[in-house]
Amino acid sequence: MREFSVPYGQGSVSFHLPDGLEVEVVEPREVARAADPEGVVRAAVGAPVGGVDLAGLVRGRRVPGHLTAAIAINDKTRPVPHQHLLPPLLARLEALGLAPEAITLIIATGAHAPMPPAEFGRVVPAGVLARYPVVCHDADDRASLVHLGITSRGTPVWANRRYTDAGLRLAVGNVEPHQFQGFSGGAKGAAIGLAGRETVSRNHALMLDPRAGLGRYADNPARQDVEEIGALMGVQFVLNVVLNGGKEIVHAVAGEPRAVMEAAIPLSRGVSQARVGQPFDLVIASAGGHPKDLNLYQAQKALAHAARVTRDGGTVIVVAACPEGAGSQRYEGWMEGLGSYEEVFARFEEEGFRVGPHKAFLLARDAARVRTILVSGMAQERVRLLLLTPAAGVDAALALALPGLGEGARVGILPRASSTIPDPAVEAQHAAPLHE
Repeated sequence: MREFSVPYGQGSVSFHLPDGLEVEVVEPREVARAADPEGVVRAAVGAPVGGVDLAGLVRGRRVPGHLTAAIAINDKTRPVPHQHLLPPLLARLEALGLAPEAITLIIATGAHAPMPPAEFGRVVPAGVLARYPVVCHDADDRASLVHLGITSRGTPVWANRRYTDAGLRLAVGNVEPHQFQGFSGGAKGAAIGLAGRETVSRNHALMLDPRAGLGRYADNPARQDVEEIGALMGVQFVLNVVLNGGKEIVHAVAGEPRAVMEAAIPLSRGVSQARVGQPFDLVIASAGGHPKDLNLYQAQKALAHAARVTRDGGTVIVVAACPEGAGSQRYEGWMEGLGSYEEVFARFEEEGFRVGPHKAFLLARDAARVRTILVSGMAQERVRLLLLTPAAGVDAALALALPGLGEGARVGILPRASSTIPDPAVEAQHAAPLHE
């Protein structure tokens, strides 16, 4: 027997695999963290890409004593190291003449539940929280939104009014693989994070297009719609980082949103893309631990990535702590009374695309093809109601999955599945090819 370990919540879980199996560990490339993360961020802010810089933006929009800035920052579901990103950026804005009270940080929750003020310290460093105004977006508070137009793909753009009213509009985040947006980062932190629910829903409906895939950017309709939304919101400057497997800063890029994506995507690929020989019979896929396994809504991405390298009829064991359960009352409530994946597909088609239920569709789309077992802290009956097979631990899940696997069966271990792009040669069997 061989012992392995994968991230789970704030720690890890160990499990055992019998000899005779062909085991392959597939994970992001080991890349050393930046020796001086704040220095790397400071250098990126000082040498932006895309022909924009903060000094020029300030000069072009200054009204004496009235210039304000709004910065979209990620919520608790994203592993963004704000403690390294925000201080250099905020110091630069103050050096250009903005008072701390004129710089508002807006927690960009998108269609997630708003974070209460008591939780702001989970994403905002204490020194920043004490010095600058911090508020949280609410996608369902229509009074706080403004309508800016419609994208070429028909997405109505409702945006956070406090953000669009600011003289300077910035976004901070990280660039990493995304199951249907291709990559996170760029304008997305504001374009989706500070959008109304109708905007998020119409944009996310584009995930049904076969070109809306993992690692695909230039011709990805969902991602290019995000770029249009960001332009209508007037996102002027973004600061993004690329993280290694330990959620540490490796690279930083700042500047005009599209230019940042063009510069950061190859850097992200260099970390996240991993080679796989042939499809697996069984995959043990960790979402990557906290915060990527905060709830099933987020951990679903691990299944999406793992399923791409699993043969039809194979098994994926998703390892995700899910201390917040399903993570979406809309998703969980929508699933009540449904007894099969076929019923999920039928209801989803009948009712049309909606954010929340879309997670049910995404889970069913993969779970209908590969047997899916969930190792989590959720009550087993609750997991069954979501049409997944629960297991108390990875070894218990393996007891369900291993019978029937012959000598030499291929087993994949994805310790950070949500942050890993499988090799295109394997992915092409079940998805569109990857493109820059």
